Amino acid sequence: MKKPLLLLSSLCLSLLANAQKGEKTAFQTSSPWRPEIDVRSDIAIVYGAGDRHNMTFEQRVKSWRDHGYTVQFMTGIAWGSYDDYFLGKWDGKNHLGIGQVMQNGDTIWHGHNIPYVVPESSFIDYMKRGVVKKVIDAGITAIYLEEPEFWARAGYSQVFKDEWQSYYGFPWRPQHESPENTYLSSKLKYHLYYNAIKEVSSYAKAYGKTKGLNVKVYIPTHSLVNYSSWKIVSPEASLASLPGIDGYIAQVWTGTSREPTFFNGVEKERVFENAFLEYGSVISMTAPTNRKVFLLTDPIEDWPRDWSDYKRNYQATFTAKILYPMVADYEVMPWPERIYTRPYKVANSDSMVLIPKYYSTQMQVMVNALNDMPRSANRVTGVNGIGVLMGNSLMFQRFPTHNGFEDPQFSNFYGQTLPLLKLGIPVQTVHMENLSFAASLKDIKVLVMSYSNMKPMSADVHKYIAEWVKKGGTLVYCSKDDDPYQSVMEWWNTKGNHYKTPSAHLFGLLGIKGDAGKSNVGKGKVYIIKEDPKNFVMQANGADNYVATVKEAFGGNLPVKNNLYLERGPYDIVAVMDEVADKTPYVINGPVIDLFDPALPVLSQKTVEPGSQAFLYNVNRVADKSKPKVLAAAARIYDEVVTAHSYSFTAKSPVNTINAMRVLLPAAPKDVVIAGKDVTRSWDESSHTLYLGFDNSPDGVKVNIKW
Repeated sequence: MKKPLLLLSSLCLSLLANAQKGEKTAFQTSSPWRPEIDVRSDIAIVYGAGDRHNMTFEQRVKSWRDHGYTVQFMTGIAWGSYDDYFLGKWDGKNHLGIGQVMQNGDTIWHGHNIPYVVPESSFIDYMKRGVVKKVIDAGITAIYLEEPEFWARAGYSQVFKDEWQSYYGFPWRPQHESPENTYLSSKLKYHLYYNAIKEVSSYAKAYGKTKGLNVKVYIPTHSLVNYSSWKIVSPEASLASLPGIDGYIAQVWTGTSREPTFFNGVEKERVFENAFLEYGSVISMTAPTNRKVFLLTDPIEDWPRDWSDYKRNYQATFTAKILYPMVADYEVMPWPERIYTRPYKVANSDSMVLIPKYYSTQMQVMVNALNDMPRSANRVTGVNGIGVLMGNSLMFQRFPTHNGFEDPQFSNFYGQTLPLLKLGIPVQTVHMENLSFAASLKDIKVLVMSYSNMKPMSADVHKYIAEWVKKGGTLVYCSKDDDPYQSVMEWWNTKGNHYKTPSAHLFGLLGIKGDAGKSNVGKGKVYIIKEDPKNFVMQANGADNYVATVKEAFGGNLPVKNNLYLERGPYDIVAVMDEVADKTPYVINGPVIDLFDPALPVLSQKTVEPGSQAFLYNVNRVADKSKPKVLAAAARIYDEVVTAHSYSFTAKSPVNTINAMRVLLPAAPKDVVIAGKDVTRSWDESSHTLYLGFDNSPDGVKVNIKW
C-alpha cells in the first residue's frame, strides 16, 4: 500500500509545483524535449496522445517535466492521428467513413488516414475515453481541443445526411441547390462541433474531478475573420458560453493574415492590418466573458517560403498581437521542431538552410520579451470607440455562391474595417453573440453593421442594439439587403414573424422606416447607407462616403493619421500604414533598444517608415536605473543575484543559437566573466547598458558582472 501512496503523493506534489509556476507563455510540440528546441517558455503543450519518436505519450510528457516545464496537452477535435479509431482497433469498426465529403464524393483529408470528421457519437465517445481519459490519467490538468472545423464545401456524406435528419426532422437537402439549404447546412455544421466540444469538455471536467483534479479546457481556434474568409464553419463565439470552456488560443499567424484583401480597388496581402483585425475579433469574443486567451504567432508558417519572408511577416503579426494591451498571455510559437531543425529557402535562391543565426537571435529576443510583457490600461493612439458588428453567421454565406451574389475575399467585412484602420483608427469588433453582456457595447460610441454578409441568429440581437441606440449610441447600417440569404427560413419570417429582411425587424424596434440617411432615435442616432460594404474597398476611392458618414456619426471630429502607437510598460510599439495619403514616418526619440534588430542597437532616435513596424525598449522608462537589470535578451534569465558592485545570472536558450543581450548597469563594468564562452561585449554610455553576445546553452550560461 505504501508504494502506490508514495507515487500518488509525488504526482500531487508535481502538480502543485506546476500550478505554482507562471502560466503566461507556452508553445506546442509533438516532440520530446530536445536541446535544440528548449524555448524556455512557462508551458510545453504536448501534442497528441499517441506514441511518437519511439516514446510513449507518458515518456514525452516526462521529458518536458524533467526540464522544468508545466506540461499541458493539445489534440485536434476535427482531425488527428487516431488510427486506432479510424482503422477499427478501438471498437472493431472502420470509421474512415465519417470524413467530411464534398459534392463530387471526395473526402477532405488532413493527412494519410486522417479525414476531417463529421463529429458523430462514436467519435465523441472515442475522444472522451480514448484520448481525454488517457491524458488526465497522466496527470495533465489543461487540455486544448484545437480547430473545430467543418469545411463549407463539405456536407454530402451519409453520416452528415443522418445527422441532418436527426437535427431538423426532415430529409437532407443538398446545399448547392438553394441559399436556404446552404444556410441550414452551415447551422448544422456549427451545431455538430458545438455539441462535440460541449460533450468532450464536460467529460474532461467530470473525469478530472474523480481523480481530484481541476481540469481546464481551452479551444485553440482561428479567428472568425479567418474562418469566414477561408470558408470554414466553427462554433467560435458560442463556445464562450459553455461552462466547460476556460479560454482560447487565438491562432493567428502569417499563414492566416497573408490572405489577400481588397483596399482602394487593389487586391493584395496586408499582413499587419489583417492580423490586427484577427486578434481583435478573438479578444472581443472572449473579453465580455472574462475567459483567458493566449495570442499565438508563428516565426514561420505552414507553407514553404524563404527566411526573409518569414521574418518580415513575423514582425508584422507580432506587432499586431502586442498592440492589444489587455492580453498578456501568449503561445510564443507552434512546432519549435520545425522552426529550429528544418531547412527553408534563402531569399532569391534555391538553397535551403537551417534558421539563420541572426533570425533565431531576433526571434528569441522577441519571445523572451513576452515573458515580461505587462498588461496595460493604456490604449492604442487614435479614436477609440468605433466598433464593427460580427456574428457566427458570417461563416454561413461563404460557399457556394447563389443567384450571382458574391463576396470576393470577404470584402463586405473588410469594407467596414480597413478604411478606418488605414486611417489610424483602432477599430474594434463586437460579437452579436455577446450583446447580452453589458461590457460588449460599454466603450462603443459608433457601431457599424451590415446584413450583407451575415444574419442575426436571434431577435435578442436587435433588442440589445435598439436599447443601446435609444440610450445614446450611434448606429451606422450599410447594406442593400438584397443578397439571397435575406429570405432563408429563420426567426424573422417564421413563428408569426413576416419580415422580408432581418433589418426590417431592427428598424421596426428603432421606430424608423429604414430609408437611406440619418434618423434620431431616443438619445441616439441611426445612419443608413444603402450600399454593400464590399464596394468601399473593391472600388478605388469607394470608401469616401462611408468614412464621411462615420465621421459625422462620431460627432464630426474624427482625427485620422497613418499609424497606431502603444506605450506598454517600457515598450514602444508602433505600426505605420501605407496606401494612404499621409506618408509621414513615425519618429520615437531615444535612447531606445531596437528589439527587431538582433544586434540590439541603442538608438537616439527611431524612424518607422510607412508599411513597417517597430518594437522598442525605451530605456528612459526604467523605474530604477541604479539597479542592474537585463532589459532584453535572446535567452531566459534565471538565478539573478545583485550586490553593491556586482550582478550575476544564468541565461538559458536552445543550443546552436546565439544570445544577444542588453544589461542595464549603474556604472561601466570593470569585469565580465562568462566561463567557457567567446564573448562579444560593448558599453553604451547614453543608456548605461552593456551589450553581450555569446553562444546559448539550454544547460545555462553563468554571467558575472562587476563595476
